[in-house]
Amino acid sequence: MPTAITELSLSELEELVCSYGEAKFRARQLARGIYLSQALGFAELADLPKSLREKLSRNFWFESLDLVTKSVSSDRLTEKLLFQLKDGHTIETVVMYYPASATGRRRCTLCLSTQVGCAIGCPFCATGRQGFERNLNSSEIIDQVLFNARRLAGQTDGTKITNIVFMGMGEPLANYQAVWQAIERLNASWGFALGSRHFTISTIGLVPRIKQLSKEKLQVGLAISLHASDNALRDQLVPINKTYPLEKLLPVCQEYVNLTGRRISFEYILFEGINDSLVQARSLAHLIAGLNCHVNLIVANKTGCSEYHSPSQDSVLAFEQELKRLRIICTIRQGRGLDIDAGCGQLRSRQDAKIKQKTENLKLKNVANK
Repeated sequence: MPTAITELSLSELEELVCSYGEAKFRARQLARGIYLSQALGFAELADLPKSLREKLSRNFWFESLDLVTKSVSSDRLTEKLLFQLKDGHTIETVVMYYPASATGRRRCTLCLSTQVGCAIGCPFCATGRQGFERNLNSSEIIDQVLFNARRLAGQTDGTKITNIVFMGMGEPLANYQAVWQAIERLNASWGFALGSRHFTISTIGLVPRIKQLSKEKLQVGLAISLHASDNALRDQLVPINKTYPLEKLLPVCQEYVNLTGRRISFEYILFEGINDSLVQARSLAHLIAGLNCHVNLIVANKTGCSEYHSPSQDSVLAFEQELKRLRIICTIRQGRGLDIDAGCGQLRSRQDAKIKQKTENLKLKNVANK
């Protein structure tokens, strides 16, 4: 069974072209065509001999995913893409556009998936309710980026991918090796050449993997999905907290800051009547006091779970002001793509529901015809 060409590192590409009887430098030409020129297929790699392109086409996929459907928000600033992988599984990628920077180019952030489903099981999360099916490999992560880079290359406004966040389906640090391989290739000068500080990994709090990340050479951003400031509530919202409670998580966050010199981010989704009181704001401020950090306050999305609702705007603002009063740096993250259910796992859930309904209808039709 073929593999995607983006599964290979530069040294593996060099071994490959040499095994085909070609000079070693052909590997960098191949990589340049894939990552920087955003070619649409092996046939477009004009720098390479035709015989090499034909061998590559017979033995490798140029990309590992196919677009199933796309949803676009009414303001045109958010897109959610549903991809099908070669084994039939589906994943999501979210594309977010921002105003032009000083260079005049419109900025673009990609939110990538790292797993098919998720094993963590947070009750408020659409992906968590789907369960876990498998990890993505590095090419399936990389190809989410390259698919969108090729799309943007065809536009006339100069929009480029400026940031990549691993905040889509799955727990990135539970698929550490593939995620890190993807980052290395997307960062490499021979690869996509995106600066390391333009990557952010979001984790629910896998303590051993945070320790591992703090020792890596590339300085990527780290965001911790916190959502509660005491173990009892966090056990409910984030089941992995029973394994890595706050008294284990906070020290490793401090260690990360000490070793990397980088500020850490805490994601805090606000749920009405659950974790949005001023008492809980004070508890959160006490928990992270003295840590070089920033809190992203996120208003809960509607994910079809009746227990978790968005708080009122007054409650959100009061929570923010209380944190600021207690000298905690925080920001209310603006909602994106609410009209297209751009929250993690929602498009996949809708697609799966449609397929299930079609299957049920077909069964009923077959029964009626007997």
